[in-house]
Amino acid sequence: MYCLGLNWMRLGGFEQHEGFSGVMVGDPEGSYHLELVTCEHHPISPSPTVEDLLVFYVPDRNDWEECCERMILVGFIEIEPFNPYWKRGGRTFQDHDGYGLVLYNSEWKLT
Repeated sequence: MYCLGLNWMRLGGFEQHEGFSGVMVGDPEGSYHLELVTCEHHPISPSPTVEDLLVFYVPDRNDWEECCERMILVGFIEIEPFNPYWKRGGRTFQDHDGYGLVLYNSEWKLT
């Protein structure tokens, strides 16, 4: 879902490493990745809050619009953000577990 929506790919993963399994997804040219991990001996039910968000800044307007369209096509639900800041220049989505993701149409600068 994340790979299709964000136009990412599976970068790696691991199985049964001391009871944990996971997958790393992202852009192979990027300087970051998202790692999703499960534990077979300690299952955890999702418990997201309205401020549990992944935020991605997409500066190019066309890229941002295409990414937002893909998010809906692959099954993310667009939601109203709890924090009104995210609505000013972005769109907020929710995955099947209830976790939020913001795509913000702007450059991000380290301050």
